[in-house]
Amino acid sequence: MSATEAKTELQTADTKRIMELLPHRPPMLLIDRMIDIVPHLSATGIRLVSISDPILAGHFPGYPIMPGVLIVEAMAQTAGALVMHSMNASADDKLVYFMSIDRARFRAPVMPGDVLSIPVKLLRARKPVWRFSGEAYVNGKLCAEAEYSAMIMDKNGKPANVDD
Repeated sequence: MSATEAKTELQTADTKRIMELLPHRPPMLLIDRMIDIVPHLSATGIRLVSISDPILAGHFPGYPIMPGVLIVEAMAQTAGALVMHSMNASADDKLVYFMSIDRARFRAPVMPGDVLSIPVKLLRARKPVWRFSGEAYVNGKLCAEAEYSAMIMDKNGKPANVDD
């Protein structure tokens, strides 16, 4: 796909669309919207970090920060929604399961009021397994990065059809 073709295919997804693609619901739904979606290639998830997020009440009292593991989960949700969108699938018939997390690095804290921008890129797809790299930024500053893989499964517990 050329850069021109990719540019014309950029798409977005609001929370309602993301909930059609993923089974997660608040408080475990960790992305509020997606932008710059290029099917089968990349997307950027957006998370509006709020002081009212239940997890922040205890992490850490008096100095709330978004846990690193939830930042990586937000990366994975962005990638999972991209895969489901690319396959024209929905959470009604398929699920995305984490398989591995590698090279995770946490560079700066993410705090209430921050807008977390989460670009993800497909590294490899050997269906039903997909491998991604993800990063998380606040105001252009890298806060976290990781590589991870996931498997797409049918609701019956079998790997999704490789032709999807």
